[in-house]
Amino acid sequence: MLLSIVIPVYNEQDTLFEIIRRVLDSPIELDRELILVDDCSRDGTLELYPRLESEFPNAKIRLVKHTVNQGKGAALRTGYAEARGDIVLVQDADLEYSPQDYPKLLKPILDGRADVVYGSRFVGGDEHRVLYFWHSVGNRFLTLCSNVFTNLNLTDMETCYKVFRADVLKNIRLRSNRFGIEPEITAKVARGGWRIYEVGISYSGRSYAEGKKITWKDGVQAFFYILRFAIAD
Repeated sequence: MLLSIVIPVYNEQDTLFEIIRRVLDSPIELDRELILVDDCSRDGTLELYPRLESEFPNAKIRLVKHTVNQGKGAALRTGYAEARGDIVLVQDADLEYSPQDYPKLLKPILDGRADVVYGSRFVGGDEHRVLYFWHSVGNRFLTLCSNVFTNLNLTDMETCYKVFRADVLKNIRLRSNRFGIEPEITAKVARGGWRIYEVGISYSGRSYAEGKKITWKDGVQAFFYILRFAIAD
Protein backbone atom coordinates (compact mmCIF):
# COMPACT_ATOMS: atom_id res chain seq x y z
CA MET A 1 0.00 0.00 0.00
CA LEU A 2 1.32 3.44 -0.97
CA LEU A 3 0.87 6.64 1.03
CA SER A 4 1.00 9.90 -0.95
CA ILE A 5 2.06 12.88 1.17
CA VAL A 6 1.18 16.18 -0.49
CA ILE A 7 3.29 19.11 0.74
CA PRO A 8 2.29 22.59 -0.47
CA VAL A 9 5.33 24.88 -0.34
CA TYR A 10 5.49 28.66 -0.36
CA ASN A 11 8.54 30.52 0.96
CA GLU A 12 9.75 27.75 3.27
CA GLN A 13 13.53 27.83 2.74
CA ASP A 14 14.19 27.61 6.49
CA THR A 15 12.03 24.53 7.11
CA LEU A 16 11.75 22.58 3.85
CA PHE A 17 14.57 20.08 4.33
CA GLU A 18 13.71 19.59 7.99
CA ILE A 19 10.06 18.77 7.29
CA ILE A 20 11.11 16.31 4.58
CA ARG A 21 13.44 14.62 7.09
CA ARG A 22 10.64 14.42 9.65
CA VAL A 23 8.21 12.99 7.10
CA LEU A 24 10.72 10.34 6.05
CA ASP A 25 11.41 9.52 9.71
CA SER A 26 7.74 9.15 10.64
CA PRO A 27 7.08 5.77 12.29
CA ILE A 28 4.89 4.09 9.68
CA GLU A 29 5.41 0.90 7.69
CA LEU A 30 3.72 2.03 4.48
CA ASP A 31 5.65 2.91 1.35
CA ARG A 32 5.48 6.65 0.87
CA GLU A 33 5.87 9.19 -1.90
CA LEU A 34 6.32 12.89 -1.27
CA ILE A 35 4.74 15.36 -3.67
CA LEU A 36 6.12 18.87 -3.26
CA VAL A 37 4.03 21.58 -4.89
CA ASP A 38 5.89 24.88 -4.94
CA ASP A 39 3.46 27.77 -5.31
CA CYS A 40 5.98 30.18 -6.86
CA SER A 41 8.22 30.73 -3.84
CA ARG A 42 10.28 33.93 -3.83
CA ASP A 43 12.50 33.55 -0.75
CA GLY A 44 15.22 31.21 -1.97
CA THR A 45 13.26 27.97 -1.66
CA LEU A 46 13.65 27.35 -5.39
CA GLU A 47 17.43 27.18 -5.01
CA LEU A 48 17.05 24.20 -2.64
CA TYR A 49 15.34 21.84 -5.09
CA PRO A 50 18.45 20.81 -7.07
CA ARG A 51 19.80 19.37 -3.80
CA LEU A 52 16.81 17.11 -3.12
CA GLU A 53 18.29 14.02 -4.74
CA SER A 54 21.61 14.29 -2.93
CA GLU A 55 20.04 15.15 0.42
CA PHE A 56 17.42 12.38 0.24
CA PRO A 57 18.84 9.77 -2.17
CA ASN A 58 16.46 6.93 -1.32
CA ALA A 59 13.26 8.93 -1.07
CA LYS A 60 10.45 9.00 -3.61
CA ILE A 61 10.06 12.75 -4.09
CA ARG A 62 8.32 14.48 -6.96
CA LEU A 63 8.36 18.23 -7.46
CA VAL A 64 5.73 20.32 -9.23
CA LYS A 65 6.21 24.08 -9.62
CA HIS A 66 3.56 26.73 -10.16
CA THR A 67 4.85 29.57 -12.32
CA VAL A 68 2.36 31.98 -10.69
CA ASN A 69 1.39 32.11 -7.02
CA GLN A 70 -2.17 30.77 -6.78
CA GLY A 71 -2.70 29.86 -3.12
CA LYS A 72 -2.76 26.79 -0.90
CA GLY A 73 -5.97 25.44 -2.42
CA ALA A 74 -4.46 25.43 -5.89
CA ALA A 75 -1.32 23.73 -4.57
CA LEU A 76 -3.42 21.02 -2.93
CA ARG A 77 -5.46 20.45 -6.08
CA THR A 78 -2.23 20.05 -8.06
CA GLY A 79 -0.85 17.66 -5.46
CA TYR A 80 -4.01 15.57 -5.31
CA ALA A 81 -3.98 15.21 -9.09
CA GLU A 82 -0.37 13.98 -8.94
CA ALA A 83 -0.92 11.51 -6.10
CA ARG A 84 -0.61 7.83 -6.99
CA GLY A 85 -1.14 6.36 -3.53
CA ASP A 86 -3.98 4.39 -1.99
CA ILE A 87 -4.11 6.94 0.83
CA VAL A 88 -3.41 10.68 0.54
CA LEU A 89 -2.24 12.86 3.43
CA VAL A 90 -1.64 16.62 3.56
CA GLN A 91 1.49 17.94 5.29
CA ASP A 92 2.29 21.64 5.62
CA ALA A 93 5.89 22.56 4.85
CA ASP A 94 6.39 24.46 8.11
CA LEU A 95 7.03 22.65 11.38
CA GLU A 96 3.66 23.24 13.06
CA TYR A 97 2.37 19.70 12.49
CA SER A 98 4.37 16.63 13.50
CA PRO A 99 4.71 13.58 11.22
CA GLN A 100 5.08 11.55 14.42
CA ASP A 101 1.27 11.69 14.48
CA TYR A 102 0.95 9.74 11.20
CA PRO A 103 0.24 6.37 12.89
CA LYS A 104 -2.83 7.67 14.72
CA LEU A 105 -4.02 9.57 11.63
CA LEU A 106 -3.76 6.49 9.43
CA LYS A 107 -5.11 3.90 11.86
CA PRO A 108 -8.88 4.46 11.32
CA ILE A 109 -8.40 4.09 7.55
CA LEU A 110 -6.06 1.10 7.78
CA ASP A 111 -8.52 -0.57 10.17
CA GLY A 112 -11.27 -0.15 7.57
CA ARG A 113 -13.37 2.12 9.81
CA ALA A 114 -12.88 5.47 8.06
CA ASP A 115 -12.68 7.01 4.62
CA VAL A 116 -11.43 10.40 5.84
CA VAL A 117 -9.53 11.38 9.00
CA TYR A 118 -9.04 14.87 10.42
CA GLY A 119 -6.28 15.65 12.92
CA SER A 120 -7.70 17.98 15.56
CA ARG A 121 -5.65 20.50 17.51
CA PHE A 122 -8.47 20.86 20.02
CA VAL A 123 -9.12 17.33 21.29
CA GLY A 124 -6.94 14.84 23.12
CA GLY A 125 -4.10 15.31 25.53
CA ASP A 126 -1.26 15.90 23.08
CA GLU A 127 1.11 18.81 23.60
CA HIS A 128 0.56 22.10 21.80
CA ARG A 129 2.28 25.44 21.81
CA VAL A 130 0.38 28.28 23.50
CA LEU A 131 -0.03 31.22 21.13
CA TYR A 132 -2.86 33.40 19.86
CA PHE A 133 -6.20 33.41 21.71
CA TRP A 134 -8.14 35.00 18.86
CA HIS A 135 -6.79 32.50 16.34
CA SER A 136 -8.20 29.75 18.52
CA VAL A 137 -11.54 31.53 18.79
CA GLY A 138 -11.63 32.10 15.05
CA ASN A 139 -10.86 28.47 14.25
CA ARG A 140 -13.54 27.22 16.62
CA PHE A 141 -16.08 29.70 15.24
CA LEU A 142 -15.41 28.66 11.64
CA THR A 143 -15.67 25.01 12.62
CA LEU A 144 -19.00 25.68 14.34
CA CYS A 145 -20.35 27.46 11.26
CA SER A 146 -19.19 24.62 9.03
CA ASN A 147 -20.82 22.06 11.32
CA VAL A 148 -24.13 23.92 11.17
CA PHE A 149 -24.31 23.39 7.42
CA THR A 150 -22.64 19.97 7.15
CA ASN A 151 -24.29 18.41 10.23
CA LEU A 152 -20.90 17.11 11.34
CA ASN A 153 -19.48 17.42 14.85
CA LEU A 154 -15.88 18.25 13.98
CA THR A 155 -13.76 20.22 16.43
CA ASP A 156 -11.15 21.48 13.91
CA MET A 157 -12.30 21.99 10.34
CA GLU A 158 -9.33 24.25 9.48
CA THR A 159 -6.66 21.70 10.39
CA CYS A 160 -3.88 20.93 7.94
CA TYR A 161 -4.01 17.21 8.72
CA LYS A 162 -6.64 15.67 6.49
CA VAL A 163 -6.18 12.10 5.29
CA PHE A 164 -8.22 10.48 2.52
CA ARG A 165 -8.67 7.16 0.86
CA ALA A 166 -7.71 7.91 -2.73
CA ASP A 167 -11.16 7.14 -4.12
CA VAL A 168 -12.68 9.92 -1.98
CA LEU A 169 -10.58 12.57 -3.69
CA LYS A 170 -11.33 11.08 -7.10
CA ASN A 171 -15.03 11.56 -6.46
CA ILE A 172 -15.04 15.22 -5.41
CA ARG A 173 -14.30 18.22 -7.60
CA LEU A 174 -12.43 21.00 -5.82
CA ARG A 175 -12.38 24.61 -7.01
CA SER A 176 -10.84 26.83 -4.32
CA ASN A 177 -7.41 28.35 -4.84
CA ARG A 178 -6.73 29.80 -1.41
CA PHE A 179 -7.69 28.97 2.18
CA GLY A 180 -11.30 28.36 1.14
CA ILE A 181 -10.12 24.85 0.30
CA GLU A 182 -10.64 23.70 3.91
CA PRO A 183 -14.39 24.46 4.18
CA GLU A 184 -14.85 23.28 0.59
CA ILE A 185 -13.28 19.89 1.27
CA THR A 186 -15.32 19.50 4.45
CA ALA A 187 -18.59 20.41 2.77
CA LYS A 188 -18.03 18.02 -0.12
CA VAL A 189 -16.85 15.13 2.05
CA ALA A 190 -19.93 15.56 4.22
CA ARG A 191 -22.17 15.71 1.18
CA GLY A 192 -20.62 12.51 -0.14
CA GLY A 193 -21.57 10.59 2.99
CA TRP A 194 -18.08 9.22 3.62
CA ARG A 195 -17.09 7.98 7.05
CA ILE A 196 -15.14 10.70 8.85
CA TYR A 197 -13.03 10.22 11.97
CA GLU A 198 -11.16 12.79 14.04
CA VAL A 199 -8.06 12.17 16.18
CA GLY A 200 -6.14 14.45 18.52
CA ILE A 201 -2.74 15.67 17.34
CA SER A 202 0.14 17.70 18.74
CA TYR A 203 0.63 21.24 17.47
CA SER A 204 3.55 23.67 17.50
CA GLY A 205 2.13 26.82 15.95
CA ARG A 206 4.33 29.56 14.52
CA SER A 207 4.18 33.23 15.43
CA TYR A 208 4.00 35.84 12.68
CA ALA A 209 7.66 36.65 13.33
CA GLU A 210 8.43 33.00 12.59
CA GLY A 211 6.59 33.05 9.27
CA LYS A 212 2.91 32.37 9.97
CA LYS A 213 0.92 33.44 6.91
CA ILE A 214 -2.80 33.14 7.66
CA THR A 215 -4.55 36.33 8.87
CA TRP A 216 -8.01 37.46 9.93
CA LYS A 217 -8.77 38.28 6.29
CA ASP A 218 -8.41 34.59 5.42
CA GLY A 219 -10.85 33.80 8.24
CA VAL A 220 -13.43 36.19 6.82
CA GLN A 221 -13.04 34.64 3.39
CA ALA A 222 -13.35 31.15 4.87
CA PHE A 223 -16.69 32.15 6.44
CA PHE A 224 -18.06 33.15 3.04
CA TYR A 225 -16.75 29.92 1.51
CA ILE A 226 -18.66 28.00 4.19
CA LEU A 227 -21.83 29.76 3.07
CA ARG A 228 -21.03 29.31 -0.59
CA PHE A 229 -20.42 25.56 -0.42
CA ALA A 230 -23.44 25.05 1.81
CA ILE A 231 -25.66 25.93 -1.14
CA ALA A 232 -23.54 25.17 -4.23
CA ASP A 233 -21.21 22.42 -5.43
